[in-house]
Amino acid sequence: QVLLVESGGGLVQPGGSLRLSCVVSGITFSSSYMSWYRQAPGKDRDLVAAIGIGGGGFNYADSVKGRFTISRDNVENTVYLQMTSLKPEDTAVYYCNAKGYTNHVLWEYWGQGTQVTVTS
Repeated sequence: QVLLVESGGGLVQPGGSLRLSCVVSGITFSSSYMSWYRQAPGKDRDLVAAIGIGGGGFNYADSVKGRFTISRDNVENTVYLQMTSLKPEDTAVYYCNAKGYTNHVLWEYWGQGTQVTVTS
């Protein structure tokens, strides 16, 4: 069974910080491309940040560049999203995503999401 379990969301004031974690099991984490997405009410689910297999290959949404940092621990099978200088527009449900290839076929899995609310 594949599980992606996010944690670390919550309520924070503007300018504050949060660190999201996603623990992955059931797949070969070290061979998986990991990403964080977010979805605000009434909006599409959008990519926030992605990280390659080896810990490089970063990709960030323009709206979070310089404020968010994605990282991974291939020993702990965990991907992190460090969020700083949070803004009310960062309010959303944040989802962990794992992608990979088996026999040239793309697969992907999602976590259940964790709510981040930025408000004064």
